Amino acid sequence: MEQNISIRCVMQADHDFWFTLDRHLTEEAFRQKVHDRMGYVLSDDEGPCGILRWFLFWDSIPFCSLLFIREDRQRKGYGRVLTAQWEKAMKDLGFGLVMTSTQSDENAQHFYRSLGYRDCGALALPFPGYEQPLEIIMAKQP
Repeated sequence: MEQNISIRCVMQADHDFWFTLDRHLTEEAFRQKVHDRMGYVLSDDEGPCGILRWFLFWDSIPFCSLLFIREDRQRKGYGRVLTAQWEKAMKDLGFGLVMTSTQSDENAQHFYRSLGYRDCGALALPFPGYEQPLEIIMAKQP
């Protein structure tokens, strides 16, 4: 990685950039992520280029619900750095396990396994309007 990078909690001022990468979050949910500090923005010398958002699964296990690096910055180690920062923050907060998920037809499963995440379950949604490939649930002790 040749660029200097920084990672910080998402702020309201990140709104426009955030929604260039996150097409699933509602406006209200974004405001809540800002308030609860449950999102990160990664920037390099050229500006913001990645995001990560999370929530508490079962109100007790940090779950990364979205990690997205701008396409022109993918495969340069940014996702690894952002994930490592999040894992460290969760460990510093006293959490002993972190989770994420990815669809079985996405390459992200290989990325997470390379970081030490292990498959621990799956979710199938066969309901009209919600169909998607099998969702692989993964976990790691940071």
